[in-house]
Order: sequence, then structure tokens, then C-alpha cells
Amino acid sequence: ESTMRGARSLTKDYLPKARAAIVGEPTGLRPMRMHKGIMMQGVTMRGRSGHSSDPDLGNNVIDALPTLLSVLSRYREELAQTFRCELMAVPTPTVNFGCVHGGDSPNRICGELDFSFDVRMLPGLEYQEVERELNLRLMEITAQHGIDIDMRRLVEPVPAFEQAVDSELVVACEHVSGHQADAVNFATEAPFLQSLGLETIVMGPGSIDVAHQPNEYMSLDQIQPAVASLRELIRRYCL
Repeated sequence: ESTMRGARSLTKDYLPKARAAIVGEPTGLRPMRMHKGIMMQGVTMRGRSGHSSDPDLGNNVIDALPTLLSVLSRYREELAQTFRCELMAVPTPTVNFGCVHGGDSPNRICGELDFSFDVRMLPGLEYQEVERELNLRLMEITAQHGIDIDMRRLVEPVPAFEQAVDSELVVACEHVSGHQADAVNFATEAPFLQSLGLETIVMGPGSIDVAHQPNEYMSLDQIQPAVASLRELIRRYCL
């Protein structure tokens, strides 16, 4: 699921004979025509380890961590000032600091540190642009602290997704569901299906609020409405 490997393979190996696609992620059966993309990045910083009794014997990369956090925080603020979409519950791009691992003993100079984070992009912000900008900023940390820094993809990025508000599928799903098309913050396979030339929308039973949680569930009272919605869309498109 996190790699979207199935959808990526579909775009390479098989062009379906269809003109529309519905991604059945949990939206409470409300049509979603837009969502953010996501990229998960890992940063490795390498200095020089040594005995802590003489700090000059090494180059402690933990000393560079505040600079890294400051650089990423500043970039996050710049993204929030540049990109905004009021259709989203969280209307700006986000950068989340996920985890950090470094060092192995209090009496050793830390010679290597791993840091991971994610960026969630609005439509119009491409992950290639984010990577280029981040690499330029990481070079400044290298020069300032005299360390080596490498950034890598932890998984392949998922682009942001947007389907035109007046497209046939959006209008049909609004009619079937009784709700105006909206947007969600999470990422799906939608952009990969859309790249095949299919009008695409995200709509399915259940709530994202309980997704990826212990005892994840879907209310039984959403099953029949979901079946009815799909039947109506199949009737419109296939019969």
C-alpha cells in the first residue's frame, strides 16, 4: 500500500479499456477529486567518531542536527507561504519530522546520524522540485559543519492528484452521492490511474479517522449505500 506498487505496475504493463476509475479509499462515500502527494525522505549525516574525552578527535554530527531542523523548518514555512488550497482541511503543504537515530554510546563522538521526514505536496508542487530545493539546502549544512550528507527516497513519491471539477465522473459522483466533490490530505493510487487517461475520483465507504488504527472497522450501515452508488455508476458508464 505505501509503495503503490500495484498501480505503478498497471501504468507500465496494462492499459485498461476504461474511461473512468474509482479509488475506494474511506471517504464516507463522499467524492474526493483532489488529494495531496507524499514523499518520504531519509537523510544520513556522516562526521567522524572518536573518544569523547577529546572532542577535537572527531566531528559530532549531532551538533549539526539543530541546523538540519532549522533548514527544514524554514523550508516548511516557505512552502506554507507559497502554496495554499482552501479545499483541503490542512490547506498548505506539510513537512513532518518522523524519526532520528544516531550514536551508540554517551562516551563516543557520534559519527553518523539518520533522520527521516515526509513532505505532503499540494497540486502544483512537484516532488522533483522539492528534492532539488532540499538538496541545495543540505549542501549549505555540509559546508557549515564539515560533514557529508546524503538524501535518499525511502519509497517512491506519490504525486498530488486533481480531477477537474466539471469532469463527467465528478459530476456523476456528486449526483449519486448527494455531496459536492471535496479534497483529502492523504495520498492514493489516483494519480497513477489518471495518468492512463482515465477520469479518476476517490470515493468509498468508511472513515479515514480509523484507518491504520487497531481494530480498524467500517460501519455496516455504509455497505448498502456503497453498493447502490457503484451500481448506479456502473449503469451510467457500462450499460
